[in-house]
Amino acid sequence: MTTTAPQPLWNPQRPSPMPYHRYRPFQERVNVHATDRSWPSVRIERAPLWVPVDLRDGNQSLAEPMDTPRKRRLFDLLVSVGFKEIEVGYPSASRTDFDFVRHLVTADAVPDDVTPVVFTPARRELIDRTFEAIEGLPRAVVHLYMATSPVWRQVVLGRDREQVWHAVREAAEHMARLAGDTAGVRFQFSPETFNLTEPDFVLQLCDGLTELWDASPDRPVTHNLPATVEIATPNVYADQIEYAHRNLSRRDAVILSVHPHNDRGTGVACAELAVLAGAQRVEGCLFGNGERTGNVDLVTLALNLHAQGVDPMVDFRDIDAVRETVEHCNRLPVHPRHPYAGDLVYTAFSGTHQDAISKGLAHHARQAAERGLAKESAPWSVPYLPIDPADVGRSYEAVIRVNSQSGKGGMAYLLRTHHGIDLPARMRPEFSRVVQEVTDDGGREVAPKELYDLFREVYLADGEVRLHAWSAQEVEPGVHSFVATVQTDEDRTGDYEGTGGGPLTALADALTGAGLTVQILDHADHPTGDGVTAYAECRVDGVTAWGAGEGPSALIASVRAVLSAVNRALR
Repeated sequence: MTTTAPQPLWNPQRPSPMPYHRYRPFQERVNVHATDRSWPSVRIERAPLWVPVDLRDGNQSLAEPMDTPRKRRLFDLLVSVGFKEIEVGYPSASRTDFDFVRHLVTADAVPDDVTPVVFTPARRELIDRTFEAIEGLPRAVVHLYMATSPVWRQVVLGRDREQVWHAVREAAEHMARLAGDTAGVRFQFSPETFNLTEPDFVLQLCDGLTELWDASPDRPVTHNLPATVEIATPNVYADQIEYAHRNLSRRDAVILSVHPHNDRGTGVACAELAVLAGAQRVEGCLFGNGERTGNVDLVTLALNLHAQGVDPMVDFRDIDAVRETVEHCNRLPVHPRHPYAGDLVYTAFSGTHQDAISKGLAHHARQAAERGLAKESAPWSVPYLPIDPADVGRSYEAVIRVNSQSGKGGMAYLLRTHHGIDLPARMRPEFSRVVQEVTDDGGREVAPKELYDLFREVYLADGEVRLHAWSAQEVEPGVHSFVATVQTDEDRTGDYEGTGGGPLTALADALTGAGLTVQILDHADHPTGDGVTAYAECRVDGVTAWGAGEGPSALIASVRAVLSAVNRALR
């Protein structure tokens, strides 16, 4: 008996008016054996056999199904990425699907190491049509399916368990007769709606076909156990898969496969936990296309392994090309927040994220250099980026983008990476406030070029205080002289001289003679292009401001930076 705990005082939520009472929890719909589970302590150390079903299951979900040219383009992509077993169609369902399978045969389009899979229901005439389609293929898997759960048996099929088993057995016997002794043809069975089917009935069906088809380790049968419609949390599916894994007969002659859908939004988790529970093969679609909320996303699954240091056994080094092809063939967009392929997934707008990523990328570059490694080969550990975008063919151009939410780290990163302007850390908050005002007013993102133009407008434009001529020299060890013609406004120009421990302090002393009390608080410079960019923080008559300057030498750039700071403080 289940009792509901009282609502804690810290949670003010109130009962919903939604009719949740109409739905039964999974434990009232199917018996799940969950004793002595071992999958929680297992680790995934190798990729399962990935089987894309884009050309069959994915195609069935499209408002405009693919024609042969689009199917061929997608098939070629799947081959080039490295998939070795590909479900190519449902040849008894339509003339288009039949013709495409025949196209693969007549065009000799299937590489020697790739096995096509074709899908058929448990009906004799449709099985005949399926074998007609694959005639001439040196290798193929014929995939037989039938719905098996109580609600499908009662509502859809109008058959009891014995009648379902009889129909499946007759279909399997017919498939065996048509295949004969052809070594290249193997068999697959899916008890559709497995996750709602009684566990003992699943074993009866699967074990019966393993025996009927005389499966062996060198000619195994595939038993594919789909979460046709998700009904529970992923751990429940894992329990169901582990029970099958432990109890299927001739286990070494069975490839245990899963086919998760995404009705509850947990298809990826279901697949990963199913692999922990003993699944060896995973069916899904690139980017998760499929009926309703889709099939499990093979791109995410594979790159999740990559991010854990496990070889995904497929090649997504050019993820944008993969996405472009899939979008063309499906005529559906990939979401910009797709975990690995979306336009925005390697982009940070938030200031705290930008700062962490910027520091992380700099740290990664230093670590690589210290180890004598190329950056693309060095171990990866950058905040907020689970993988190096370069691994999937993305550049760093869009990792950090600036809008009204952005902070000093992102702005500094873009200036440095795009224009070589490396703002001192203490200067960044000041310029960040300038950028914030612009983005708040415009309500839009600021591109790197706009950011650089704004930097030049703020720091490099001439002000009222100007030097028309100047010279600096060390008159004796540790003593510098600065002589300049200084214009302080339109009507005041004079010649002034100052001394100090360095040329910039001597400049400050000269400006004092012109009526300006200048204290230099900080200074930095670095080479840029053919010259130098310098930065100076100055306090002028009690007001502190930063300035910047460019020039052919560090001294010229630094003098201009001090003048920039002086003019900004006087505004």
